[in-house]
Amino acid sequence: MRPPCQGAFPAISAEACRPGVLNRIHMDNGLIRRRVVVLGLVGSKLDAGRGPDRWARWRPTVALGMHEDLRVDRIELLFHPVAAGIAESVHADLALVSPETRVVLTPLAEGDPWDFESTFERLHDFVRGYPFDPEREDYLVHLTTGTHVEQICLFLLTESRHLPGRLLQLAPPRASVGGPGRYTVVDLDLSRYDRLAARFAVERHEGLSLLKQGLETRNPAFNALMTQLERVATATRAPILLTGPTGAGKSQLARRIYAVKRARHQTRGPLVEVNCATLRGDGAMSALFGHTRGAFTGAVQDRPGLLRQADGGVLFLDEVGELGLDEQAMLLRALEEGRFLPVGADREVESTFQLLAGTNRALDAQVRSGRFREDLLARIDLWHFRLPGLRERPEDLEPNLALELERAGRALGHRATFSREAREAFLRFGTSAEALWTGNFRDLGAAVLRMATLAPGGRIDEATVEAEVTRLRARWRGAVPDDRIADTLGHAAADELDRFDRVQLALVLEVCRSAESLSAAGRHLFQASRARKTSSNDADRLRKYLARFGLEFERVRAGASAVARADTPPPIGHAAVR
Repeated sequence: MRPPCQGAFPAISAEACRPGVLNRIHMDNGLIRRRVVVLGLVGSKLDAGRGPDRWARWRPTVALGMHEDLRVDRIELLFHPVAAGIAESVHADLALVSPETRVVLTPLAEGDPWDFESTFERLHDFVRGYPFDPEREDYLVHLTTGTHVEQICLFLLTESRHLPGRLLQLAPPRASVGGPGRYTVVDLDLSRYDRLAARFAVERHEGLSLLKQGLETRNPAFNALMTQLERVATATRAPILLTGPTGAGKSQLARRIYAVKRARHQTRGPLVEVNCATLRGDGAMSALFGHTRGAFTGAVQDRPGLLRQADGGVLFLDEVGELGLDEQAMLLRALEEGRFLPVGADREVESTFQLLAGTNRALDAQVRSGRFREDLLARIDLWHFRLPGLRERPEDLEPNLALELERAGRALGHRATFSREAREAFLRFGTSAEALWTGNFRDLGAAVLRMATLAPGGRIDEATVEAEVTRLRARWRGAVPDDRIADTLGHAAADELDRFDRVQLALVLEVCRSAESLSAAGRHLFQASRARKTSSNDADRLRKYLARFGLEFERVRAGASAVARADTPPPIGHAAVR
Protein backbone atom coordinates (compact mmCIF):
# COMPACT_ATOMS: atom_id res chain seq x y z
CA MET A 1 0.00 0.00 0.00
CA ARG A 2 1.40 3.45 -0.93
CA PRO A 3 1.82 5.55 2.24
CA PRO A 4 0.03 8.86 1.76
CA CYS A 5 2.04 11.79 3.18
CA GLN A 6 -0.54 14.53 3.10
CA GLY A 7 -2.83 15.84 5.78
CA ALA A 8 -3.81 18.82 7.87
CA PHE A 9 -0.30 19.07 9.29
CA PRO A 10 2.96 19.30 7.30
CA ALA A 11 4.30 15.77 6.87
CA ILE A 12 7.78 14.38 7.25
CA SER A 13 9.75 13.78 4.09
CA ALA A 14 8.69 11.19 1.54
CA GLU A 15 11.83 9.21 2.38
CA ALA A 16 10.73 8.94 6.00
CA CYS A 17 7.32 7.65 4.90
CA ARG A 18 8.64 4.74 2.85
CA PRO A 19 7.78 1.26 4.17
CA GLY A 20 10.10 0.25 6.95
CA VAL A 21 12.00 3.54 7.17
CA LEU A 22 9.84 4.78 10.05
CA ASN A 23 10.70 1.67 12.05
CA ARG A 24 14.49 1.53 11.67
CA ILE A 25 17.54 3.34 12.99
CA HIS A 26 21.26 3.05 12.32
CA MET A 27 23.35 1.81 15.22
CA ASP A 28 27.06 0.98 15.57
CA ASN A 29 26.48 -2.75 15.18
CA GLY A 30 24.25 -2.55 12.12
CA LEU A 31 20.72 -1.64 11.12
CA ILE A 32 18.38 -2.36 14.02
CA ARG A 33 14.66 -1.71 14.15
CA ARG A 34 13.28 0.32 17.01
CA ARG A 35 10.00 -0.64 18.59
CA VAL A 36 7.20 1.67 17.49
CA VAL A 37 4.85 2.73 20.29
CA VAL A 38 1.63 4.68 19.72
CA LEU A 39 0.01 6.60 22.59
CA GLY A 40 -3.60 7.60 22.10
CA LEU A 41 -7.12 7.87 23.47
CA VAL A 42 -10.16 5.73 22.81
CA GLY A 43 -12.66 7.71 20.78
CA SER A 44 -16.10 7.38 22.34
CA LYS A 45 -17.73 8.00 18.92
CA LEU A 46 -15.16 7.34 16.18
CA ASP A 47 -13.96 4.05 17.71
CA ALA A 48 -17.44 2.77 18.69
CA GLY A 49 -19.06 -0.12 16.84
CA ARG A 50 -20.85 -3.40 17.49
CA GLY A 51 -21.64 -6.49 15.46
CA PRO A 52 -20.36 -7.40 12.00
CA ASP A 53 -21.35 -3.96 10.65
CA ARG A 54 -18.56 -2.37 12.66
CA TRP A 55 -16.05 -3.46 10.00
CA ALA A 56 -17.85 -1.31 7.48
CA ARG A 57 -17.05 1.78 9.59
CA TRP A 58 -13.67 3.51 9.72
CA ARG A 59 -12.42 3.35 13.28
CA PRO A 60 -9.14 5.29 13.71
CA THR A 61 -7.63 3.28 16.55
CA VAL A 62 -8.35 -0.06 14.88
CA ALA A 63 -6.94 1.37 11.63
CA LEU A 64 -3.60 1.83 13.43
CA GLY A 65 -3.03 -1.90 13.04
CA MET A 66 -4.13 -2.08 9.40
CA HIS A 67 -1.41 -0.05 7.63
CA GLU A 68 1.07 -2.36 5.95
CA ASP A 69 3.86 0.22 6.09
CA LEU A 70 3.26 1.21 9.72
CA ARG A 71 4.19 -1.68 11.92
CA VAL A 72 3.16 -0.85 15.49
CA ASP A 73 4.68 -2.90 18.28
CA ARG A 74 2.64 -1.49 21.13
CA ILE A 75 -0.38 0.75 21.56
CA GLU A 76 -0.82 2.55 24.88
CA LEU A 77 -4.56 3.14 24.85
CA LEU A 78 -6.03 5.56 27.40
CA PHE A 79 -9.76 5.49 28.02
CA HIS A 80 -12.39 7.05 30.27
CA PRO A 81 -14.26 4.63 32.55
CA VAL A 82 -17.53 5.27 30.68
CA ALA A 83 -15.82 4.04 27.48
CA ALA A 84 -14.47 0.81 28.98
CA GLY A 85 -16.68 -1.32 26.73
CA ILE A 86 -15.45 0.44 23.59
CA ALA A 87 -11.85 0.06 24.78
CA GLU A 88 -12.27 -3.72 25.20
CA SER A 89 -13.89 -4.01 21.75
CA VAL A 90 -11.05 -2.02 20.12
CA HIS A 91 -8.53 -4.20 21.96
CA ALA A 92 -10.12 -7.38 20.60
CA ASP A 93 -10.34 -6.06 17.03
CA LEU A 94 -6.72 -4.92 17.06
CA ALA A 95 -5.76 -8.46 18.04
CA LEU A 96 -7.52 -9.68 14.88
CA VAL A 97 -6.02 -7.18 12.40
CA SER A 98 -2.53 -6.96 13.96
CA PRO A 99 -1.76 -9.94 16.22
CA GLU A 100 1.85 -8.81 16.64
CA THR A 101 0.76 -5.50 18.23
CA ARG A 102 0.51 -5.46 21.99
CA VAL A 103 -2.30 -3.30 23.37
CA VAL A 104 -2.07 -1.82 26.88
CA LEU A 105 -5.32 -0.39 28.26
CA THR A 106 -4.98 2.34 30.87
CA PRO A 107 -8.07 3.90 32.49
CA LEU A 108 -7.96 7.62 33.20
CA ALA A 109 -9.19 9.15 36.43
CA GLU A 110 -12.74 10.46 36.49
CA GLY A 111 -13.10 13.96 35.12
CA ASP A 112 -14.63 16.16 32.46
CA PRO A 113 -12.74 15.56 29.16
CA TRP A 114 -13.81 19.04 28.01
CA ASP A 115 -12.27 20.85 31.00
CA PHE A 116 -8.80 21.99 30.02
CA GLU A 117 -7.20 22.22 33.46
CA SER A 118 -8.31 18.85 34.78
CA THR A 119 -7.67 17.13 31.43
CA PHE A 120 -4.13 18.48 31.25
CA GLU A 121 -3.47 17.37 34.83
CA ARG A 122 -4.64 13.79 34.10
CA LEU A 123 -2.57 13.47 30.93
CA HIS A 124 0.43 15.17 32.53
CA ASP A 125 0.31 12.73 35.45
CA PHE A 126 0.24 9.80 33.03
CA VAL A 127 3.19 11.15 31.02
CA ARG A 128 5.29 11.89 34.12
CA GLY A 129 4.85 8.34 35.37
CA TYR A 130 5.42 6.58 32.04
CA PRO A 131 8.74 4.70 31.63
CA PHE A 132 9.86 6.16 28.29
CA ASP A 133 12.83 4.45 26.63
CA PRO A 134 13.74 6.66 23.64
CA GLU A 135 16.97 4.73 23.05
CA ARG A 136 14.98 1.66 22.02
CA GLU A 137 11.53 2.97 21.13
CA ASP A 138 10.00 5.50 18.73
CA TYR A 139 6.87 7.21 20.06
CA LEU A 140 3.93 8.43 18.02
CA VAL A 141 1.21 10.51 19.68
CA HIS A 142 -2.16 9.77 18.08
CA LEU A 143 -4.27 12.94 17.80
CA THR A 144 -7.25 11.70 15.76
CA THR A 145 -9.40 10.55 18.67
CA GLY A 146 -10.41 12.11 21.98
CA THR A 147 -12.04 15.46 22.62
CA HIS A 148 -10.56 18.61 21.11
CA VAL A 149 -9.35 19.57 24.57
CA GLU A 150 -7.56 16.23 24.97
CA GLN A 151 -5.98 16.60 21.54
CA ILE A 152 -4.71 20.08 22.43
CA CYS A 153 -3.25 18.79 25.70
CA LEU A 154 -1.44 15.95 23.92
CA PHE A 155 -0.10 18.45 21.40
CA LEU A 156 1.23 20.72 24.15
CA LEU A 157 2.84 17.83 26.00
CA THR A 158 4.55 16.74 22.79
CA GLU A 159 5.67 20.26 21.92
CA SER A 160 7.18 20.68 25.40
CA ARG A 161 8.94 17.30 24.99
CA HIS A 162 7.18 15.80 27.99
CA LEU A 163 6.12 13.29 25.35
CA PRO A 164 9.35 12.52 23.47
CA GLY A 165 7.73 11.66 20.16
CA ARG A 166 6.09 12.81 16.97
CA LEU A 167 2.47 13.44 16.17
CA LEU A 168 0.37 10.91 14.29
CA GLN A 169 -2.79 11.92 12.47
CA LEU A 170 -5.14 9.53 10.68
CA ALA A 171 -7.73 10.36 8.05
CA PRO A 172 -10.59 8.18 6.69
CA PRO A 173 -10.26 6.53 3.30
CA ARG A 174 -11.78 8.07 0.21
CA ALA A 175 -15.10 6.48 -0.66
CA SER A 176 -13.77 5.02 -3.90
CA VAL A 177 -10.62 3.62 -2.31
CA GLY A 178 -11.58 2.05 1.00
CA GLY A 179 -9.05 0.49 3.35
CA PRO A 180 -7.54 1.90 6.55
CA GLY A 181 -7.32 5.45 5.27
CA ARG A 182 -4.32 7.72 5.39
CA TYR A 183 -1.84 8.70 8.05
CA THR A 184 0.57 11.58 8.54
CA VAL A 185 3.53 11.80 10.90
CA VAL A 186 4.50 15.28 12.07
CA ASP A 187 7.82 16.15 13.71
CA LEU A 188 7.50 19.31 15.81
CA ASP A 189 11.17 20.12 15.27
CA LEU A 190 10.40 22.83 12.72
CA SER A 191 14.06 23.13 11.79
CA ARG A 192 13.55 19.89 9.81
CA TYR A 193 11.24 21.66 7.41
CA ASP A 194 13.28 23.68 4.95
CA ARG A 195 10.41 25.83 3.72
CA LEU A 196 9.26 26.62 7.26
CA ALA A 197 12.82 27.42 8.33
CA ALA A 198 13.16 29.74 5.34
CA ARG A 199 9.85 31.41 6.18
CA PHE A 200 10.96 32.06 9.77
CA ALA A 201 14.33 33.37 8.54
CA VAL A 202 12.53 35.86 6.31
CA GLU A 203 10.30 36.88 9.23
CA ARG A 204 13.34 37.45 11.47
CA HIS A 205 14.98 39.52 8.73
CA GLU A 206 11.83 41.61 8.34
CA GLY A 207 11.69 42.15 12.10
CA LEU A 208 15.36 43.19 12.19
CA SER A 209 14.87 45.55 9.23
CA LEU A 210 11.90 47.13 10.98
CA LEU A 211 13.92 47.46 14.19
CA LYS A 212 16.84 49.13 12.38
CA GLN A 213 14.68 51.45 10.30
CA GLY A 214 16.13 54.92 10.77
CA LEU A 215 19.17 53.52 12.62
CA GLU A 216 21.68 53.02 9.80
CA THR A 217 24.85 51.17 10.80
CA ARG A 218 27.89 49.48 9.32
CA ASN A 219 29.35 48.77 12.75
CA PRO A 220 29.63 44.96 13.28
CA ALA A 221 29.21 45.19 17.05
CA PHE A 222 26.14 47.41 16.75
CA ASN A 223 24.65 45.07 14.12
CA ALA A 224 25.15 42.14 16.52
CA LEU A 225 23.50 44.15 19.30
CA MET A 226 20.46 44.88 17.09
CA THR A 227 20.13 41.23 16.10
CA GLN A 228 20.10 40.19 19.75
CA LEU A 229 17.67 42.95 20.65
CA GLU A 230 15.26 41.81 17.91
CA ARG A 231 15.26 38.30 19.38
CA VAL A 232 14.69 39.58 22.91
CA ALA A 233 11.98 42.05 21.88
CA THR A 234 9.92 39.35 20.17
CA ALA A 235 10.49 36.66 22.79
CA THR A 236 9.71 38.40 26.08
CA ARG A 237 7.60 41.03 27.78
CA ALA A 238 10.23 41.56 30.46
CA PRO A 239 11.63 45.09 30.96
CA ILE A 240 14.36 46.24 28.57
CA LEU A 241 16.91 48.87 29.61
CA LEU A 242 18.38 51.07 26.86
CA THR A 243 21.41 53.11 27.88
CA GLY A 244 23.86 55.32 26.04
CA PRO A 245 24.74 58.99 25.62
CA THR A 246 22.18 61.67 24.80
CA GLY A 247 21.18 61.60 21.15
CA ALA A 248 22.31 58.02 20.53
CA GLY A 249 18.79 57.04 19.41
CA LYS A 250 17.19 55.46 22.49
CA SER A 251 13.76 57.02 21.91
CA GLN A 252 13.77 56.08 18.25
CA LEU A 253 14.79 52.52 19.08
CA ALA A 254 11.99 52.22 21.66
CA ARG A 255 9.48 53.15 18.94
CA ARG A 256 11.00 50.56 16.61
CA ILE A 257 10.73 47.86 19.30
CA TYR A 258 7.04 48.70 19.69
CA ALA A 259 6.55 48.59 15.91
CA VAL A 260 8.11 45.11 15.74
CA LYS A 261 5.87 43.83 18.54
CA ARG A 262 2.78 45.28 16.85
CA ALA A 263 3.74 43.67 13.55
CA ARG A 264 4.05 40.30 15.34
CA HIS A 265 0.70 40.83 17.16
CA GLN A 266 2.53 40.63 20.48
CA THR A 267 0.97 43.73 21.97
CA ARG A 268 -2.54 45.12 21.69
CA GLY A 269 -2.21 48.37 23.60
CA PRO A 270 -0.58 51.71 22.78
CA LEU A 271 2.97 52.96 23.11
CA VAL A 272 3.07 55.55 25.89
CA GLU A 273 6.21 57.69 26.06
CA VAL A 274 7.36 60.11 28.75
CA ASN A 275 10.62 61.88 29.51
CA CYS A 276 11.00 61.49 33.25
CA ALA A 277 13.17 64.62 33.39
CA THR A 278 9.96 66.61 32.78
CA LEU A 279 8.19 65.10 35.80
CA ARG A 280 8.87 67.16 38.89
CA GLY A 281 7.46 67.43 42.38
CA ASP A 282 3.93 66.31 43.23
CA GLY A 283 2.98 66.27 39.57
CA ALA A 284 5.30 63.34 38.88
CA MET A 285 3.27 60.88 40.95
CA SER A 286 0.00 62.08 39.44
CA ALA A 287 1.30 61.95 35.86
CA LEU A 288 2.58 58.40 36.22
CA PHE A 289 0.00 56.78 38.48
CA GLY A 290 -3.01 59.06 38.11
CA HIS A 291 -5.14 60.70 40.78
CA THR A 292 -8.72 60.89 41.94
CA ARG A 293 -10.88 63.97 41.90
CA GLY A 294 -10.14 66.16 44.91
CA ALA A 295 -6.86 64.41 45.70
CA PHE A 296 -5.15 67.81 45.87
CA THR A 297 -5.85 71.41 44.99
CA GLY A 298 -6.58 71.64 41.30
CA ALA A 299 -7.57 67.97 40.90
CA VAL A 300 -11.02 68.75 39.49
CA GLN A 301 -11.43 65.37 37.81
CA ASP A 302 -9.98 61.86 37.84
CA ARG A 303 -6.77 61.31 35.90
CA PRO A 304 -5.87 57.77 34.75
CA GLY A 305 -2.09 58.28 34.62
CA LEU A 306 0.44 57.02 32.11
CA LEU A 307 0.73 53.50 33.55
CA ARG A 308 -3.00 52.88 33.07
CA GLN A 309 -2.88 54.36 29.57
CA ALA A 310 -0.19 51.80 28.71
CA ASP A 311 -2.33 48.84 29.83
CA GLY A 312 -1.85 46.00 27.35
CA GLY A 313 0.87 47.93 25.55
CA VAL A 314 4.35 49.36 26.06
CA LEU A 315 5.50 52.11 28.43
CA PHE A 316 8.73 53.91 27.53
CA LEU A 317 10.24 55.86 30.42
CA ASP A 318 13.07 57.92 28.98
CA GLU A 319 15.62 59.28 31.46
CA VAL A 320 14.30 56.87 34.07
CA GLY A 321 17.19 57.87 36.35
CA GLU A 322 15.47 61.23 36.91
CA LEU A 323 12.54 59.66 38.80
CA GLY A 324 12.30 60.39 42.51
CA LEU A 325 12.65 57.61 45.06
CA ASP A 326 8.90 57.58 45.85
CA GLU A 327 8.01 57.19 42.18
CA GLN A 328 10.64 54.44 41.87
CA ALA A 329 9.03 52.49 44.72
CA MET A 330 5.58 52.74 43.13
CA LEU A 331 6.96 51.73 39.74
CA LEU A 332 8.65 48.67 41.23
CA ARG A 333 5.37 47.45 42.74
CA ALA A 334 3.53 48.08 39.48
CA LEU A 335 6.10 45.98 37.62
CA GLU A 336 6.11 43.12 40.11
CA GLU A 337 2.39 42.91 40.91
CA GLY A 338 0.64 44.80 38.12
CA ARG A 339 -1.13 47.00 40.71
CA PHE A 340 -0.62 50.47 42.16
CA LEU A 341 -2.47 53.14 44.11
CA PRO A 342 -3.37 56.41 42.34
CA VAL A 343 -2.87 59.62 44.30
CA GLY A 344 -5.83 60.15 46.63
CA ALA A 345 -7.37 56.72 45.94
CA ASP A 346 -8.21 54.09 48.53
CA ARG A 347 -8.44 51.24 46.02
CA GLU A 348 -5.65 49.91 43.83
CA VAL A 349 -5.93 49.75 40.05
CA GLU A 350 -4.35 47.25 37.66
CA SER A 351 -2.28 47.67 34.53
CA THR A 352 -0.20 45.17 32.57
CA PHE A 353 2.45 46.62 30.28
CA GLN A 354 5.98 46.04 29.06
CA LEU A 355 8.49 48.58 30.31
CA LEU A 356 11.20 50.06 28.13
CA ALA A 357 13.50 52.30 30.15
CA GLY A 358 16.10 54.68 28.75
CA THR A 359 18.87 56.61 30.46
CA ASN A 360 22.20 58.28 29.74
CA ARG A 361 23.25 57.87 33.36
CA ALA A 362 25.16 55.06 35.03
CA LEU A 363 22.36 53.71 37.24
CA ASP A 364 24.73 51.54 39.27
CA ALA A 365 26.58 54.72 40.29
CA GLN A 366 23.25 56.31 41.22
CA VAL A 367 22.47 53.27 43.36
CA ARG A 368 25.74 53.76 45.25
CA SER A 369 24.98 57.43 45.79
CA GLY A 370 21.44 56.63 47.01
CA ARG A 371 19.64 58.30 44.08
CA PHE A 372 18.27 55.10 42.56
CA ARG A 373 16.74 52.03 44.19
CA GLU A 374 18.85 48.91 43.93
CA ASP A 375 15.80 46.62 43.79
CA LEU A 376 14.29 48.61 40.90
CA LEU A 377 17.56 48.48 38.97
CA ALA A 378 17.68 44.71 39.45
CA ARG A 379 14.13 44.50 38.07
CA ILE A 380 14.65 46.65 34.95
CA ASP A 381 18.21 45.50 34.18
CA LEU A 382 17.15 42.01 33.13
CA TRP A 383 17.90 42.88 29.49
CA HIS A 384 20.39 45.74 29.11
CA PHE A 385 21.50 47.17 25.77
CA ARG A 386 23.92 50.10 25.53
CA LEU A 387 23.69 52.19 22.35
CA PRO A 388 27.07 53.62 21.32
CA GLY A 389 27.48 57.28 20.50
CA LEU A 390 28.36 58.55 17.04
CA ARG A 391 32.04 58.94 17.98
CA GLU A 392 32.14 55.21 18.76
CA ARG A 393 30.74 54.38 15.32
CA PRO A 394 32.69 56.58 12.85
CA GLU A 395 31.89 54.20 9.99
CA ASP A 396 28.20 55.02 10.52
CA LEU A 397 28.61 58.73 9.78
CA GLU A 398 28.36 58.23 6.02
CA PRO A 399 25.08 56.19 5.87
CA ASN A 400 23.48 58.41 8.49
CA LEU A 401 24.55 61.51 6.59
CA ALA A 402 22.45 60.30 3.67
CA LEU A 403 19.55 59.53 6.01
CA GLU A 404 19.68 62.97 7.62
CA LEU A 405 19.84 64.60 4.19
CA GLU A 406 16.57 62.87 3.24
CA ARG A 407 14.95 64.06 6.47
CA ALA A 408 16.15 67.62 5.86
CA GLY A 409 14.68 67.51 2.37
CA ARG A 410 11.30 66.43 3.72
CA ALA A 411 11.39 69.17 6.37
CA LEU A 412 12.32 71.88 3.88
CA GLY A 413 10.06 70.70 1.09
CA HIS A 414 12.85 70.44 -1.45
CA ARG A 415 15.66 68.04 -2.24
CA ALA A 416 19.17 68.90 -1.05
CA THR A 417 22.42 67.28 -2.20
CA PHE A 418 26.17 67.51 -1.54
CA SER A 419 28.80 68.21 -4.12
CA ARG A 420 31.42 65.46 -4.11
CA GLU A 421 34.09 67.71 -2.65
CA ALA A 422 31.74 69.09 0.03
CA ARG A 423 30.63 65.61 1.07
CA GLU A 424 34.21 64.39 1.37
CA ALA A 425 35.18 67.47 3.40
CA PHE A 426 32.33 66.97 5.85
CA LEU A 427 33.02 63.24 6.27
CA ARG A 428 36.72 63.96 6.76
CA PHE A 429 35.94 66.40 9.58
CA GLY A 430 33.14 64.31 11.05
CA THR A 431 35.33 61.22 11.48
CA SER A 432 38.34 63.13 12.82
CA ALA A 433 39.37 63.52 16.46
CA GLU A 434 38.12 67.13 16.29
CA ALA A 435 34.51 66.04 15.97
CA LEU A 436 33.20 65.50 19.49
CA TRP A 437 29.54 64.92 18.50
CA THR A 438 28.50 65.62 22.08
CA GLY A 439 24.86 65.53 20.99
CA ASN A 440 25.48 62.49 18.79
CA PHE A 441 22.90 62.07 16.02
CA ARG A 442 21.03 65.17 17.16
CA ASP A 443 24.16 67.18 16.38
CA LEU A 444 24.44 65.49 13.00
CA GLY A 445 20.79 66.07 12.12
CA ALA A 446 20.99 69.73 13.10
CA ALA A 447 24.19 70.25 11.10
CA VAL A 448 22.72 68.70 7.96
CA LEU A 449 19.50 70.69 8.31
CA ARG A 450 21.46 73.93 8.60
CA MET A 451 23.59 73.13 5.57
CA ALA A 452 20.55 72.09 3.51
CA THR A 453 18.75 75.31 4.47
CA LEU A 454 21.69 77.57 3.54
CA ALA A 455 22.77 75.64 0.44
CA PRO A 456 22.46 77.79 -2.69
CA GLY A 457 19.97 76.13 -5.02
CA GLY A 458 19.78 73.08 -2.74
CA ARG A 459 23.39 72.14 -3.53
CA ILE A 460 25.66 71.97 -0.47
CA ASP A 461 29.10 73.21 -1.53
CA GLU A 462 32.48 73.38 0.19
CA ALA A 463 31.88 76.90 1.48
CA THR A 464 28.67 75.79 3.20
CA VAL A 465 30.47 72.84 4.77
CA GLU A 466 33.37 75.06 5.91
CA ALA A 467 30.94 77.45 7.60
CA GLU A 468 29.19 74.57 9.37
CA VAL A 469 32.48 73.05 10.51
CA THR A 470 33.47 76.44 11.98
CA ARG A 471 30.12 76.59 13.79
CA LEU A 472 30.55 73.08 15.21
CA ARG A 473 34.11 73.79 16.37
CA ALA A 474 32.92 76.89 18.18
CA ARG A 475 30.01 75.03 19.76
CA TRP A 476 32.22 72.23 21.01
CA ARG A 477 35.02 74.50 22.20
CA GLY A 478 34.93 74.30 25.98
CA ALA A 479 32.27 71.62 25.89
CA VAL A 480 32.76 68.56 28.04
CA PRO A 481 33.54 65.62 25.77
CA ASP A 482 31.52 63.19 27.87
CA ASP A 483 32.48 60.17 25.80
CA ARG A 484 36.20 60.86 26.28
CA ILE A 485 35.75 61.17 30.04
CA ALA A 486 33.70 57.98 30.11
CA ASP A 487 36.14 56.15 27.83
CA THR A 488 38.99 57.10 30.14
CA LEU A 489 37.43 56.55 33.57
CA GLY A 490 34.57 54.21 32.76
CA HIS A 491 30.92 55.23 32.59
CA ALA A 492 30.19 54.60 36.28
CA ALA A 493 33.13 56.71 37.55
CA ALA A 494 32.49 59.48 35.02
CA ASP A 495 28.87 59.76 36.16
CA GLU A 496 29.99 60.43 39.73
CA LEU A 497 32.06 63.50 38.79
CA ASP A 498 30.77 67.01 39.40
CA ARG A 499 30.45 69.10 36.27
CA PHE A 500 33.30 71.33 37.53
CA ASP A 501 35.64 68.33 37.68
CA ARG A 502 34.47 67.06 34.29
CA VAL A 503 35.31 70.36 32.55
CA GLN A 504 38.69 70.59 34.25
CA LEU A 505 39.61 66.95 33.63
CA ALA A 506 38.56 67.16 29.97
CA LEU A 507 40.99 70.02 29.39
CA VAL A 508 43.80 68.21 31.23
CA LEU A 509 43.29 65.06 29.15
CA GLU A 510 43.30 67.06 25.93
CA VAL A 511 46.61 68.74 26.85
CA CYS A 512 48.21 65.47 27.99
CA ARG A 513 47.34 63.67 24.77
CA SER A 514 48.96 66.38 22.65
CA ALA A 515 52.03 67.03 24.85
CA GLU A 516 55.40 65.36 24.29
CA SER A 517 56.11 64.83 27.99
CA LEU A 518 54.66 65.16 31.46
CA SER A 519 56.76 68.29 32.07
CA ALA A 520 55.63 69.90 28.82
CA ALA A 521 51.98 69.26 29.70
CA GLY A 522 52.55 70.72 33.17
CA ARG A 523 54.21 73.86 31.80
CA HIS A 524 51.25 74.41 29.48
CA LEU A 525 48.64 73.88 32.21
CA PHE A 526 50.36 75.88 34.98
CA GLN A 527 51.88 78.65 32.81
CA ALA A 528 50.42 81.58 34.78
CA SER A 529 50.99 80.31 38.33
CA ARG A 530 54.54 79.06 37.66
CA ALA A 531 55.58 82.61 36.72
CA ARG A 532 54.75 83.74 40.26
CA LYS A 533 56.90 81.06 41.92
CA THR A 534 60.63 81.04 42.49
CA SER A 535 60.66 77.27 41.89
CA SER A 536 58.10 74.99 40.40
CA ASN A 537 57.57 71.34 39.75
CA ASP A 538 54.88 71.29 37.09
CA ALA A 539 55.33 67.61 36.35
CA ASP A 540 54.80 66.63 40.00
CA ARG A 541 51.66 68.81 40.26
CA LEU A 542 50.19 67.22 37.15
CA ARG A 543 51.13 63.70 38.26
CA LYS A 544 49.33 64.20 41.58
CA TYR A 545 46.26 65.64 39.81
CA LEU A 546 45.99 62.64 37.49
CA ALA A 547 46.46 60.24 40.41
CA ARG A 548 43.25 61.59 41.98
CA PHE A 549 41.42 59.85 39.14
CA GLY A 550 43.61 56.76 39.06
CA LEU A 551 45.36 57.93 35.87
CA GLU A 552 48.97 57.96 34.69
CA PHE A 553 50.37 60.36 32.08
CA GLU A 554 51.93 57.65 29.89
CA ARG A 555 48.66 55.77 29.59
CA VAL A 556 46.61 58.93 29.00
CA ARG A 557 48.97 60.08 26.25
CA ALA A 558 48.81 56.62 24.65
CA GLY A 559 45.03 56.83 24.66
CA ALA A 560 44.53 54.00 27.16
CA SER A 561 41.77 54.19 29.74
CA ALA A 562 41.96 53.74 33.46
CA VAL A 563 39.66 50.75 33.29
CA ALA A 564 40.67 48.99 30.07
CA ARG A 565 43.56 48.98 27.62
CA ALA A 566 42.88 50.40 24.16
CA ASP A 567 43.24 46.97 22.61
CA THR A 568 40.36 45.61 24.75
CA PRO A 569 37.53 48.14 24.39
CA PRO A 570 34.44 47.67 26.52
CA PRO A 571 31.47 46.13 24.69
CA ILE A 572 28.95 48.55 23.28
CA GLY A 573 26.05 46.51 24.58
CA HIS A 574 25.23 43.47 26.63
CA ALA A 575 22.29 41.34 27.55
CA ALA A 576 22.44 40.31 31.17
CA VAL A 577 20.16 37.90 32.97
CA ARG A 578 19.97 38.35 36.72
